[in-house]
Amino acid sequence: MKIAMFAPISWRTPPRAYGPWELVTSLLTEALVARGVDVTLFATQDSITAGTLAAVVPAPYSEDPSIDAKVWEMRHLAHLFERASEFDLIHNQADFPAHAFAHLVPTPMVTTIHGFSSNRIMPMYAPYQDRIHYVAISDADRAEGLRYAATIHHGIPVGDFAFDAVGSDDLLFFGRMHPDKGAKEAIDAARASGRALDMYGIVQDQGYYERDVAPAIDGETIRYHGPVGGDARVKALGQARALLHLINFAEPFGLSVIEAMACGTPVIASRRGSMPELIDDGVTGFLVDTPAEALAAIERAGEIDRAACRRAVVERFSVERMADEYLALYRQILA
Repeated sequence: MKIAMFAPISWRTPPRAYGPWELVTSLLTEALVARGVDVTLFATQDSITAGTLAAVVPAPYSEDPSIDAKVWEMRHLAHLFERASEFDLIHNQADFPAHAFAHLVPTPMVTTIHGFSSNRIMPMYAPYQDRIHYVAISDADRAEGLRYAATIHHGIPVGDFAFDAVGSDDLLFFGRMHPDKGAKEAIDAARASGRALDMYGIVQDQGYYERDVAPAIDGETIRYHGPVGGDARVKALGQARALLHLINFAEPFGLSVIEAMACGTPVIASRRGSMPELIDDGVTGFLVDTPAEALAAIERAGEIDRAACRRAVVERFSVERMADEYLALYRQILA
C-alpha cells in the first residue's frame, strides 16, 4: 500500500511548538510507517519523517514571511497531483483546496476534516462527497447533510507524556489567544478561585490579547509563557491542578485536552462541541455551563483520580488506535 500524506504548510510537520493539523499529520504518518506502510509525506522542506519526504515548499508560511501562502499552497497541490498515479491513496490533511483536483485523477482520496468551520465551506465539500471519503474528528463536528466514511478521534503518543501523580495548586490555560478558546474566561475563573493561572499558547488575535488578556498578566497570579514545545510542554501540562478549557465555540476536538489528561491533569471544559466525547464528567474532569459551575469544578478538581485521567487516554486516545482505524479505512476503500 502506497499512501500520499498531504500536510498543511502553515507550520513544519511535525510543528516545533504550535501546529495541531501538522502534529496529527506527523503522528499518523510515523505510526503508519512503523506498521510497514509506504508513506510519502508532502510537506515543507524542513519537515521530518521516517517515511519519504516530498517537498517543494521552502519553509512554512507562518514561520517565514517571505513565503506567499497562496502561491506556495498552489505549488504544493500541483506537486501532489502531478504524482497522484504513483499512489494507491491520497490522504488530504489540508482542508478543501485539494478537492478542486479530485475529479482530475483516479486515485482514491481521504480528507480528514480538522473542524467544519461553517456552512460557507460546504460548496467545496458537498459536490465532492461521491468522490472523497470524509473523516470527522468527532461526532460533534459532523456537518448536517454531508456523508462521512468514519469518525476517527485523534490519538497521541501517550508514552511521550510523563504522568504527574501530584500536579500542583495552580491552574492551566493551554491554547490560542483567541475569543473562541476562552482565555479571558480562564482568567476570570482563576481569579474567582483565588488560584494562580499559567497560560501557554500563540497570540492569534492581537486585539483580543491586548484588551482581555494582557492587562491581567502580573507575573505572579496570572503568568503568560507564550507557545511551548518539547519537554517544557509536557511539564506544563502535568504540573497543574486542572486545565481550564472554557471555550466559546463548538470545538471539533482539542488536542490539549487529551494531552493534559495523559499527564494526569483533569480538564474543566465548557459543555460544547466535542468536549462530552473527550471528558467523562466527574471521572476525568468536569463539563460546565456557567462561571459558577466552573468555580465549583475548580474546588472539586482534587477529587479526580489523576491515574484515571491517564488510563482514559491510554484506552481511547492513543496514536496506535488512531493509526489502526485509518489503516482499516484505507483497506476498506481499496477493497
